[in-house]
Amino acid sequence: MNSPSTQVVTSDTTSFWAKFKELLSLIRFSHTLFALPFALMAAFLAWRTVPFELQDLIGLVVCMIFARSAAMAFNRIADRKIDAENPRTAGRHLPAGTISLRIVVAFTIVCSLGFILSTLLFWPNRWPLFLSVPVLLFLMSYSYSKRFTSLCHYWLSAALMLSPIAAWIAITGTLAWPPILLAAVIFFWVGGFDIIYATQDAEFDHEKSLFSIPSRFGVPNALKIAFASHVLTVVCLLALWAVAGLGTIFLIGVILVSGLLIYEHWIISPSNMSRVNVAFFHINALISVGLLFVTIADILIVETLGPISTPFNYPLQQEAIEENPQPQTNFSSATNFESRT
Repeated sequence: MNSPSTQVVTSDTTSFWAKFKELLSLIRFSHTLFALPFALMAAFLAWRTVPFELQDLIGLVVCMIFARSAAMAFNRIADRKIDAENPRTAGRHLPAGTISLRIVVAFTIVCSLGFILSTLLFWPNRWPLFLSVPVLLFLMSYSYSKRFTSLCHYWLSAALMLSPIAAWIAITGTLAWPPILLAAVIFFWVGGFDIIYATQDAEFDHEKSLFSIPSRFGVPNALKIAFASHVLTVVCLLALWAVAGLGTIFLIGVILVSGLLIYEHWIISPSNMSRVNVAFFHINALISVGLLFVTIADILIVETLGPISTPFNYPLQQEAIEENPQPQTNFSSATNFESRT
């Protein structure tokens, strides 16, 4: 038989893992699939111009996990009273009492500190550390945007669009057009699907004087705005394909993404919003992971067969191409923060 002390340790361990699983559920850890692939896309594009370092890859993944976890946990804290009044969200962990506020606050603090400290993995590039606190504050500020602006959906997308820009700066110490265009893709894509997701709460938001595009303009008009946002997503993807000198595989990926976005809007309508969750999670997770896959595949083929020249590629002189076969994309000396040494 187990001794009483052994039983206590086993019970404590079981309780810890149960709480940890609840925390992962609270922050919807699986939704990391929305942002992480875009940070990795920026990284793989950056590694065409700078040497690959495993430490950078580890740093990106760890920073993304900590930053997103801190922001999501903070969002649950900030919205706990609103969630308690909304029938759709009343069953969430804090309103339902399945996790205490004290534990979520502690988790938020730990993840915030973890994010700041994990930026040291990019040392001697100091920019990730210097920018970590402003980035974290901006991520958390989204939680209050619904109190005063109907553009809260694009506040969220602006927070997520930081991921490819931050990844590029962390790896290269510079800023360039590819991560900016990738950020624009995220801005319009996330803004569009968050508008779709918010249609579920249009009536509640209107009753409680909360701001959102569906509550302000109505569900039919909100879906039109979301569709326009996704059209701009495809435009930005095509711009990225042209500017980054990507090839046929990436272009095929863009075409497939266009089809998925059309399908996402086809399965929902003002009279039938029952498949919003399918559109929100499954299709969008497929889009983000799929874009990462075609980006890596395209880059590997270019590395093997040589760079692909198009009329829209980087405006480089031929002699620069001969000196460095991979396109250098620093568009201004003002954006050349610091080279890694």
